[in-house]
Amino acid sequence: MKLASLKHGRDGRLIVVSRNLTKATDAGHIAPALQAALDDWNAQAPKLQALYERLNVGEVESFDFDQAACDSPLPRAYQWVDGSAYLNHVELVRKARGAEVPESFYSDPLMYQGASDTFIGPRDDIVVESEDYGIDMEAELAVITDDVPMAVTPEGAAGHIKLIMLVNDVSLRALIPNELRKGFGFLHGKASSAFSPVAVTPDELGDRWHNSTIDLPLLVDYNGEPFGKANVKTDMTFNMAELVAHAARTRCLGAGTIVGSGTVSNTFEGGEGRKIKDGGVGYSCIAEIRMIEKIRTGETITPFMGFGDTVGIEMDDTDGNSVFGRIENKISPYDRSI
Repeated sequence: MKLASLKHGRDGRLIVVSRNLTKATDAGHIAPALQAALDDWNAQAPKLQALYERLNVGEVESFDFDQAACDSPLPRAYQWVDGSAYLNHVELVRKARGAEVPESFYSDPLMYQGASDTFIGPRDDIVVESEDYGIDMEAELAVITDDVPMAVTPEGAAGHIKLIMLVNDVSLRALIPNELRKGFGFLHGKASSAFSPVAVTPDELGDRWHNSTIDLPLLVDYNGEPFGKANVKTDMTFNMAELVAHAARTRCLGAGTIVGSGTVSNTFEGGEGRKIKDGGVGYSCIAEIRMIEKIRTGETITPFMGFGDTVGIEMDDTDGNSVFGRIENKISPYDRSI
């Protein structure tokens, strides 16, 4: 099934969305918000599924689905952790500064805990105080869990993945180095993230969802031009179940925990990635193309995002239909007077 949250208060209003993303129906009589449904998922999911099936055959009252009216499926969450499932991305960053990737990175995932109190909507502006912050998009896959027990195995964690969505994990690259030098992780370097309008259950992806990942390209456009089409499954070192298990190593995860994949990144014939116009699959963030430029030429050329720039993130199924709806965020200056 496909679920979304209309903008309404702090936690949104839960709706069920048709498979083709054209119609929706209110689900408030089942759960007022998605978090409430996740808190009692075993009881509420069958009711939502039944409503979804009736919506798809026109048996319930519905309205036109407007992606721009949506908040992120979870407008705020109890927990948001982001991994780094694509070691190609890490290798490029390290190579650009002449550093080796520690061997442990290939068996022990990188992961940070992000702020989750103020996600932005899929069509909201990314509001930033200064262009000097090094504004970047990061197109990723994300999953939402129910309650996950501590020390769960990856095989067990797979069953706790209840919903899948896309995310633009906004990064302020110029702020990150100083934070990392403190040895205490990110804070200012990570702005509020935006998630896809729709979250879907794994069965909606059919055979494209296998081994806790998606065998489809993640489509990124930047100011209206194709920027990336990396396949989510290709070059993925850790699948989503492995990342969930990693997050739960020493504690339980509460229902509504969001786990991200990190920037989706593919190699090209065993080397650094190439732009789409040069026959490659492009990139899911600007930092990666800058690292490749530095490796090849000794300097970075492509600028980070500025005010007025717009990024789009989407995924189509094998028939060309949007699965999660479209993230589209424009960079706008922060107005201190508001």
